[in-house]
Amino acid sequence: MDPAQGKLDSLKTALAEMGSVLVAYSGGVDSTFLLKVAHDVLGGRAVGVTALSESYPQAELEDARRYAREMGARQIEIETRELDREGYRANSPERCFFCKDELFTKLAPIADREGCRFVVYGEIVDDRADHRPGARAAREHRVRAPLAEAGLTKLEIRRLSKEMGLATWDKPSMACLSSRIPYGSEVTPDKLAMIEKAEDVLRNLGLRQYRVRHHGAVARLEVDPRDFEELVRSPVRDLVVRRLKDLGFQYVTLDLQGYRSGSLNEVLGPRPYA
Repeated sequence: MDPAQGKLDSLKTALAEMGSVLVAYSGGVDSTFLLKVAHDVLGGRAVGVTALSESYPQAELEDARRYAREMGARQIEIETRELDREGYRANSPERCFFCKDELFTKLAPIADREGCRFVVYGEIVDDRADHRPGARAAREHRVRAPLAEAGLTKLEIRRLSKEMGLATWDKPSMACLSSRIPYGSEVTPDKLAMIEKAEDVLRNLGLRQYRVRHHGAVARLEVDPRDFEELVRSPVRDLVVRRLKDLGFQYVTLDLQGYRSGSLNEVLGPRPYA
């Protein structure tokens, strides 16, 4: 049997045994796949919940709504207040713990109200090789990670998503806007708004994979190296510089290493995560 198909079968079996699930659903590759499979297996006993906050881009919300409609899954939207938490605003390397703790705290009563036996989220095997303090919050709240439990990787989820006809199969990776702010620099609504608007500039240019890292007066752009030539050519370069300076950045730089996931974790050095 194809290994990915075998893992998918294991996922379906696990979800069927759970009986009903509340899915933390962002509209990303992994959570969309999880909600789709859960909906296929459990029908109305699988409910997606999308958390709205300053760190969640409006464009991502629009995508999440569309994907849920297309798969026929029920979606609930709630407000989370991670910025009210001092540990989150302080932006230590444990920031994601406070975010997930806020999320899972809000999801527990919704699961009770909806009659869902389990809260689940989209952690995958690949995530366990990176610095993911949110996983500690999941363990503390007894939130399950069915994709990781089934041994599914990002490449397998993309391939299976394509076979299922999900629009997310080749969607670029996305993370919350706070991940663009270096550790130790306070997370504020103003910074998050600047980042979202700056990334909208790149998205409207047709770029697919990008990050605008907020280093105070400096906007450090990470894009696919294949887009370097287009980005530095006038008039595109002039437009990007002007728009980002209008947002409040004084300097606009291009990172010659290009986009890489979790680049702000590089300062942490090798991590003992498996």
